Amino acid sequence: MSRRFRGFFPVVIDIETAGFNAKTDALLEIAAVTLKFDEQGNLKLDKKQHFHVHPFEGANIEQASLDFNGIDPDNPLRGAVSEHEALTQIFSLVRAEQKQYECQRSVLVGHNPGFDMGFLLAAVERINVKRNPFHPFTTFDTATLSGLAVGQTVLAKACEMAKISFDNQQAHSALYDTEKTAELFCYIVNRWKRLGGWPLGD
Repeated sequence: MSRRFRGFFPVVIDIETAGFNAKTDALLEIAAVTLKFDEQGNLKLDKKQHFHVHPFEGANIEQASLDFNGIDPDNPLRGAVSEHEALTQIFSLVRAEQKQYECQRSVLVGHNPGFDMGFLLAAVERINVKRNPFHPFTTFDTATLSGLAVGQTVLAKACEMAKISFDNQQAHSALYDTEKTAELFCYIVNRWKRLGGWPLGD
């Protein structure tokens, strides 16, 4: 893993929110999927974590965002936890996996990951986490990669081109979108290997 991604450990992240402003709008749901190589050297999904999150105190909530993602922040059946609990548990898993694979830093993999990274870093600042395992600005973007690999940048359409099943009714759930983004990233990395692009030739 460390040789393949220059010492980075890739972790797929998706975040659902109550708006577009990472500083003011609530983080409502977060999921993370770690990856591993199988015995044939193909990248595959490994461990998963998923949390519904209580809006932080004073958070702004845009109704249009709730209408889009279908989240009801006040529903007690969500089983929501604090930002601190969600990120502490995710970071603990990521650091353990990162160490296991002898990587120096983790890198966020996402579909248009600037959005997810912005909300992640804002939450880290709010809860004053000291040991954030993620690189502060490097990300792997499956929208860009799938534009190159399959000629599509929308997640659902890219998955369709890669013959990955995609249910639009389940989309915009953090866990579902994270799993599909992870499958797409693995597809691209593994296809590049099959085409002879890795290991690098002389």
